[in-house]
Amino acid sequence: MPDQAKPRVGLVAGTEDATPLLFHVALAPDEYLQLDDVVVTVRQVAGVGPVMSSGVVTQVRARHEGASFGSDVFLINSGVLPAQVQEIAEVTTTRVDPECYVPPRPGEPVHRATGEERARALYFDRMDRKVPVGMGRDGEPVFVNLEFLDGTRGGHVSISGISGVATKTSFALFLLYSIFRSGVLGNRAVNAKALIFSVKGEDLLFLDHPNKRLADPEIQQGYARLGLAAEPFPSAGFFAPPIPEDTTGRPHVSGRTSGIGAFWWTLREFCAEELLRFAFADAEDERNQYTSVIHQVATRLRRDAIAAGTDGAVSIEGRLLRSYAQLVEFISDKLLDEDHSVRAPWAGPVTGTGTINAFLRRLRSSLKPLGTIVRGDLPDSPGRRISTENQQVTVVDLHNLPERAQRFVVGVVLAAETARKEAAGPGGLLFTMIDELNKYAPRDGSSPIKEVLLDIAERGRSLGIILIGAQQTASEVERRIVANSSIKVVGRLDPAEAGRPEYGFLPPAQRGRATLARPGTMFVSQPEIPVPLAVEFPFPAWATRLSESAGDPPRTPATAASTHGEASTGNGAVRDPLRRLPPVDDPPPF
Repeated sequence: MPDQAKPRVGLVAGTEDATPLLFHVALAPDEYLQLDDVVVTVRQVAGVGPVMSSGVVTQVRARHEGASFGSDVFLINSGVLPAQVQEIAEVTTTRVDPECYVPPRPGEPVHRATGEERARALYFDRMDRKVPVGMGRDGEPVFVNLEFLDGTRGGHVSISGISGVATKTSFALFLLYSIFRSGVLGNRAVNAKALIFSVKGEDLLFLDHPNKRLADPEIQQGYARLGLAAEPFPSAGFFAPPIPEDTTGRPHVSGRTSGIGAFWWTLREFCAEELLRFAFADAEDERNQYTSVIHQVATRLRRDAIAAGTDGAVSIEGRLLRSYAQLVEFISDKLLDEDHSVRAPWAGPVTGTGTINAFLRRLRSSLKPLGTIVRGDLPDSPGRRISTENQQVTVVDLHNLPERAQRFVVGVVLAAETARKEAAGPGGLLFTMIDELNKYAPRDGSSPIKEVLLDIAERGRSLGIILIGAQQTASEVERRIVANSSIKVVGRLDPAEAGRPEYGFLPPAQRGRATLARPGTMFVSQPEIPVPLAVEFPFPAWATRLSESAGDPPRTPATAASTHGEASTGNGAVRDPLRRLPPVDDPPPF
């Protein structure tokens, strides 16, 4: 029970109806309550004993009692008309202990909840595994229950907010950092991984570099109060697409020059794994008949393609294909052949010319987007495969790819990871972070990527795959994905978006505040707490761009191997061809 000796901030108001779920507090002179404060009041109930009602302040208003007209404020201010200023705080109940749902009685004292009272009010005392997500308005840590993140009782996270203001990506990264570094995973941390798809420049290619601002004592103290070390991600691997038309397989990046590998798919893999469907990853109307042609062609490629050499090229019906353009040309020749006996096995026996032409138009439009990442002219090295096995955090940089190619990569990688997790069985965790989720799983239409994401949302937690989706507008994301997210997070919102029913979990006051929230402030909703909590998370301890990097990442066995030009450890690092040359102390004169 709460400490009755604590100073009260006011009394339960008698001018407003008090209910077990909502009551009001009349503030004492010289006292105040602000939004998000946690308060406690106690009522003695016959036969039950003291009943504690705890809640979060969701609105505060002040008025002149005794004034009838708007102009009375001038008379009151000059002392002509007697009146008194009264502040009333609205409190939304979060917990009643014991669970005897009676309203607080008017006149009962109310005080701020601190320490154990605050933990009980916000159900932190019932969380066996707490993940710190930031600081509350009172400067104390706010937690989410890991059981709603790791699939035990729920899974998946939905983060919404205006691009560039809501800091969605920064919060998602901090959440991952907190999960991995707070110790809450225990022994499971060894098998916990994160897969991050980056679409906004090279900002996420320096997560293993310390941030220059770490010398600021306030940043250090912010992490310390949450029980975290202010450090970059210690185990990270990075992948980027190869440079277009480059035959050496160098990654297409400019800021990071080491410890990053290029990824692509060979023509042999494209045919054998039936990846053609991901080339049509735009949201489509399921009534389009050319989808049957996609499956027919993909099946023929799988059956007829034969590996040719060691560079990923294939031979189909005696024709050697070394590029995606040649593969598209081969398919076109088969589908447009006037001989029905040649065309039918590839298009289907009753497929019309219009359907074939619709398929070919869309296939040919994929030439430029996919030509860079579907190759038959590069050495088939093992380090080019995107893998999460050899590092805790894997970043896949997509910003240099066209949007259609981005969807292809996301769809293929997620499908492969889902299949791998399904084959391996439960036991590990894979947190998959996707920005601009509305592009991959829009509310309307259907696509292979959307089906993969829906599968993850609906049964991924049983496989140990947790989706962390970020989007500007949750109203444009498939409803079932948002509905299956146990944790919902909102940053700065557009006023029109804030009025959508997808944000019905926010009280009216918080909806209004979300349109004014500053960067770094998020509203976090979780199943155990009926009111979303406003949190501020610390400044990133890792560099989010090259200009913020304080230098090289901490030396680990993986980075040491890359530095000395040894074999790649799975993050795609390649040998340095100049590593055996003697060092040059001074540049040659000009």
